[in-house]
Amino acid sequence: MRGPIALATLRTSLILGIRLAMQAGTLLLVARLLGPERFGEFAGVAALAVVIGTLSSFGTNLVFLGEMSKEPGRRMHVLAYALPTTLLCGTLLLAVYLLFAGVCLSASGVSLMVLLAIGAAEILLQPLFAFLSNEHLAMERIARSQVVISLPLVMRLLAASLVFMVDAADPLAAFSFGYLIASAIALSLATATSSAPWPTLRDWRLPSRAELHQSSGYAALAFTACGPGEIDKTLAAVLLTPSSSGLYAAGTRVIGAVTLPVIAMLLSALPRLFREGHTQPRETTRLLRWILVAALLYSALITAVLWLAAPVFMGLFGPGYEGISQMIQWLCLAVPGMALRIAAGSMLMALGRPWMRAGFEIAGVIVLLVCSLMLTGRLGGTGMAVALACAEWTMAALGLALIASARMRAIRPRAA
Repeated sequence: MRGPIALATLRTSLILGIRLAMQAGTLLLVARLLGPERFGEFAGVAALAVVIGTLSSFGTNLVFLGEMSKEPGRRMHVLAYALPTTLLCGTLLLAVYLLFAGVCLSASGVSLMVLLAIGAAEILLQPLFAFLSNEHLAMERIARSQVVISLPLVMRLLAASLVFMVDAADPLAAFSFGYLIASAIALSLATATSSAPWPTLRDWRLPSRAELHQSSGYAALAFTACGPGEIDKTLAAVLLTPSSSGLYAAGTRVIGAVTLPVIAMLLSALPRLFREGHTQPRETTRLLRWILVAALLYSALITAVLWLAAPVFMGLFGPGYEGISQMIQWLCLAVPGMALRIAAGSMLMALGRPWMRAGFEIAGVIVLLVCSLMLTGRLGGTGMAVALACAEWTMAALGLALIASARMRAIRPRAA
């Protein structure tokens, strides 16, 4: 039962490992390039753009994934309305982002052109990658989907390297424009090498009312799923000093990266959960238990390693990041909860309980907001790290309870 999943996990982990290396390289280059204060500003506006960008496709990317999984012949039918919907919603949301970021982050001094470059990359271009990667996911070509997702990371690493070498007068503005150009080049490469073309402009159409109704639920789920992993950076940019915000943003990027093997395992197991979740409840329960135990053991191990290795990060990030080691150690409190939250959310989706996932993620964001407002005034960045840990463990506990409840309901009728 677990052999194929373990093999697929290793294969996907290899691709994700390369992706991790690119993310780490970009993180260290940009962190050194900008310094903690400007890096905190960049992380805050980028996180806000990522969260808003989840609504750009209005859930049509997930409709596309579902339709392609069941009937690949419907590819062009869905893309014909999904692509114009993404561009139209993305354009409207870009305006909302510029207004919201300008009001909430006005004290940061980030220029309108920087906001526009980051917003266009994350809200207009990045959502289009979801269609390319989801097509591979639907056909269970998981490693290929990760290659597609990694293309923008390669281009951004090159952009960061170039800006680092030329010693730009305004490194934040230079990297932001490089960020946008990198996304555009990566999207062009991905579409040019796609196995099948996208619909032409004359084939585009607006979605019907039924199609909008179908996709709207997915849009809400995508938004709540992204919030717990990104909104904390924007909160940090608002609530903390620029320097503390930069330390926190750098630390959260580190702990976010170490959860990639959990994501690899889930990507490998999800097709089986989707197929067997309703037809083989006892086998599914055993598989769920195995995934959760593996996620917990891995996260406990990596937490211990991160805690002990934290002093190394001071040398990696360079001067100006005094306190990054202590920040990472405080953030270690959140790692096991984060791994279990990611696992629980993916499981509930596969088991046909998406609104349960949305429920515990909304609860987690509320806990994050309340705790960060209570703790950051007295504890600064440490308070933000503790608030994140409280939110992650709350979501993990609620998610596990909901999974247990769902499995009990699935097994009891069959046992009777």
